[in-house]
Amino acid sequence: MQPVLDENTDLKCVILDIEGTTTAISFVKDILFPYIRKNLKKYLETHWEEEQCQGDVQALREQSINDSEEKKSSADKLQVVSPKILSNDENLELTRQSVVDYVLFLMDADRKVTSLKQLQGHMWKQAYSTGKVVGQIFEDVLPAIKHWISERKKVYIYSSGSVEAQKLLFGHTAEGSILEFISGHFDTKIGAKVEVDSYCKIAKEIGCKNKEILFLTDVTREARPAKEAGCQVAVVLRPGNAPLSDEEIQEFPHISSFSELYAEGSGVEKAKLVKK
Repeated sequence: MQPVLDENTDLKCVILDIEGTTTAISFVKDILFPYIRKNLKKYLETHWEEEQCQGDVQALREQSINDSEEKKSSADKLQVVSPKILSNDENLELTRQSVVDYVLFLMDADRKVTSLKQLQGHMWKQAYSTGKVVGQIFEDVLPAIKHWISERKKVYIYSSGSVEAQKLLFGHTAEGSILEFISGHFDTKIGAKVEVDSYCKIAKEIGCKNKEILFLTDVTREARPAKEAGCQVAVVLRPGNAPLSDEEIQEFPHISSFSELYAEGSGVEKAKLVKK
């Protein structure tokens, strides 16, 4: 069996995805996203005049304009036309409704745009601070993070969700805040998770060679560019995650628990991950 963790390379950094990796997909799907859908209209009504809310609206408006421009230049005539966000000079109720329509459009299309994640992060901040939402992580996550830190490795988060949303989740878990154990956060501002260059940028920013990084994610479309960038990778199998194809199983090492990455109590990293 071929070990996945390179025994000839000193692993210095671990980068963790969130959804389906540290946290169940159901938490995002059944708690976080429904909260946005249920409370968006009321949130806009309550915070509309605030500078932060107007900043979020303007970012979404600019994204909607970009969507329209891309539609005009596209040869795909069947492409769905996105809703347009009205200007603030229009009827206030209609303008707010146009924001609601566009946000729901982005969510329905599973768009990973920064403007959407920014608004969601601000809404979730209110939910976490009032105790309406509590961050969830799998039980093997915190022990593994503490183990890596004890081995002088640094742990980072890289998620499509905004940095603010990441900090909210890890700052309000059932175990309390675990932000002290995380050295840094990255979101789509560094680049898309499906692009090789994103992982190179992260490596440069954290001062690690690409080969000294282990990236853990639940999807191969993110693992593949990280691997192409020269990082070590493993796909995490969690309840509710999409199953891997036979080809993906052959292509990538995979684990069901972070604890599989180290020998319990020995303080020595295990090259346990193998392509099965």
